Amino acid sequence: MGLRQKTPLKAKSSLKSNTGLKSQTGLQAKLPSPADQKKALQKATVRLLDKAKREAAEQGVDLSEWEADFIDSVKGRVETYGRAFADPDKGAMEGTLSLMQGLKLKEIRKKVKTKAAKNQPAPPDEE
Repeated sequence: MGLRQKTPLKAKSSLKSNTGLKSQTGLQAKLPSPADQKKALQKATVRLLDKAKREAAEQGVDLSEWEADFIDSVKGRVETYGRAFADPDKGAMEGTLSLMQGLKLKEIRKKVKTKAAKNQPAPPDEE
């Protein structure tokens, strides 16, 4: 005996909404103004300079006198003037560091990282 259904299947009504599509009314983040973006970039640059100096001190890496002076002077100029260079040929005008200053900061951070890795004792072999 086969399975037979007593009543035929009826299609249920499709999902309909009377409201239609609404625009998003939730919390919408306001885009930061160019001035706010510039201040955020300045703060990020100062934090990066502080971090480079702090990491060198924590890892026991001695920065040369020139490198320490470079970090301090660039930090001072960013805090005072909003950027550390004035010549538009040396970097982006909306940037805080010139191309060479950014490269030198990257080299200092790399120096700290490699010297710190050399100073770390090797983990003992587990046998």
